[in-house]
Amino acid sequence: MTALRIPARDILSADELAAFRERRTWRAVWMIAHAWALILGAVALVALFPNPFTFVLAVMIIGSRQLGLAILMHDGAHGALARDEKLNLFLSQYFCAYPVFAETRAYRRYHLAHHAHTQQPDDPDLALSAPFPVTRASLRRKFLRDISGRTGFDQRKAQFVAALGDPAWPRAQRLAHFWDRLGPQCAVNAALFAGFAAAGVWWAYPLLWIGPLMTWHMVVTRIRNIAEHAVVPDSDDPLRNTRTTAANWLERLFIAPYFVNYHLEHHLLFYVPCYNLPKLHDILASKFAGRMEVQPDYRTVLRMAAARPASEDQPGMRMVDRRRAHAAARETDRSAGGF
Repeated sequence: MTALRIPARDILSADELAAFRERRTWRAVWMIAHAWALILGAVALVALFPNPFTFVLAVMIIGSRQLGLAILMHDGAHGALARDEKLNLFLSQYFCAYPVFAETRAYRRYHLAHHAHTQQPDDPDLALSAPFPVTRASLRRKFLRDISGRTGFDQRKAQFVAALGDPAWPRAQRLAHFWDRLGPQCAVNAALFAGFAAAGVWWAYPLLWIGPLMTWHMVVTRIRNIAEHAVVPDSDDPLRNTRTTAANWLERLFIAPYFVNYHLEHHLLFYVPCYNLPKLHDILASKFAGRMEVQPDYRTVLRMAAARPASEDQPGMRMVDRRRAHAAARETDRSAGGF
């Protein structure tokens, strides 16, 4: 079922639409450079001042920037990083998608279906929001699996197994299939490891790249998924089947980088680059005051997501959750977890 949409001309004038959809390559390059600068800065912090506090801080910063790279890949999937599609794809693939084991073109095919069928039965991302609300205990279990690395391990394992193809295939066919699905991602990660090793911090790759990818990145990805579409007021209303969440500077640093919290605005006009979403929000708020699903912070959204009574907690459902996670993991090479 196709989701209802508000025509763009009913939201902005032709001149406003042209201004908002303008892609400034320098701005995209700056955001990509900003993400990598924070990542390398966090690694340097641990190298210079190795202690538990700097390590935990680095894991949280790097994990959030890994989400940031996925967000910028998402902009690339919408053609919003650069006017030239070849440059748009190059920036999105090599500096955003491949480092976090994603792929822009496959994600684009998957993701556009989410925009066309938002919160409808055939929305490919519906499984990310449909289970909510849950109990507090259930939400704690989910976050424990995330921060412990279990969710990340399950997803990466499923991704690599799928990339290897059918065990009955000849070895050459399986290797070719693996290269087609994950070869560039592995090559870019090998280059990343080589770069760390050349700088004398080879340990940074397993501890401060793979570690955050498997832990904090999973936590903030779940928070983002919940905030964007879980427990929304009306799955059929384009102003209420997607949520914008206000974010302070700490939330932007650790949870919601690069304007990802402006998700309602993105769904209404998905070709608008992420850095134009705050201004778009101001205009939409003046036109649709009181109608938009906007929450004041992520804590409020998580309280809503954990509003089911404790008496309804069913720990036996954890196996169902794991099966859902395995099914979702099979799509990991196509999806960055929904946007």
